[in-house]
Amino acid sequence: MRIVYMGTPDFAVPALEKLAAAHEVAAVFTQPDKPVGRKQILTPPDVKVCAQRLGIPVCQPRSMKTPEALALLQSFHPDVVVVAAYGQILPKAVLDVPRLGCVNIHGSLLPKYRGAAPIQQAVLNGDAVTGVTTMLMDVGLDTGDILLTKETPIGANETSAELFDRLAALGGELILETLTALENGTVTPQKQDESLATHTSKIDKSLCPIDFAKPAQALHNQIRGLYSWPVATVQIGGKRVKIHRARMAQGSGKPGEILSVKPLVIACGEGALEILELQPEGKKKMSAEAFAAGHQLKKGAMLE
Repeated sequence: MRIVYMGTPDFAVPALEKLAAAHEVAAVFTQPDKPVGRKQILTPPDVKVCAQRLGIPVCQPRSMKTPEALALLQSFHPDVVVVAAYGQILPKAVLDVPRLGCVNIHGSLLPKYRGAAPIQQAVLNGDAVTGVTTMLMDVGLDTGDILLTKETPIGANETSAELFDRLAALGGELILETLTALENGTVTPQKQDESLATHTSKIDKSLCPIDFAKPAQALHNQIRGLYSWPVATVQIGGKRVKIHRARMAQGSGKPGEILSVKPLVIACGEGALEILELQPEGKKKMSAEAFAAGHQLKKGAMLE
């Protein structure tokens, strides 16, 4: 099967590697290189790096809505276009190019969590199960007919970053099954139930501040869901501290009260949370025990 692959971040890399090993990937379309970091160094997307390593031609149109981009795609004569976190909405003219259509790999069990941040949202909401979906794309946002799905449980302490990696690998497995089924005519696309549809928006730093008046479980989900970016934060001694890892703990007290220092346990609106790993502003990650000792935290003190 002749494939054109469209993807940009690291989530899309495992599927590209799987496809390249099993099929002919004629070209990879990905977003343009972008300045990254404080020094604004022009950096290629992860998918471009992978494609170059595999010897696959790379195309980086700024928009797929131009006649030039359409003509470029048509020149590769794809049987199917596979899309994973590409970062662009594809117009109908593009969707109509491949004979088998455009197939998207999405990091949720659609129609739940359509949109930009399905993996983080599942963790933030404390879901016990998630998965990946392959679907035939249409002009809507993750509204196309479902082809296949794979479920996986979410660990009680699993972070978004850890789940992200697992779902990326799962997506690579599922797309191979999907393309085989499409080619053999053994899969029937299923309409999504619009009454069950939920949407996610982009994750940003406005979600970071921790409010200890909330239940411990909600804060645990917040910390897991925002790791490894943008990371949940608290104020300690007037300075912002990132909380990288925590777990549920026993205890009760006023919200924000330090119940113990070794281990560092903080009372919440309901229950308590043990802080495991944190990062003071401008410094490296460290254990909560090392931080507590260095900042002379005391039992009974209050965190903001």
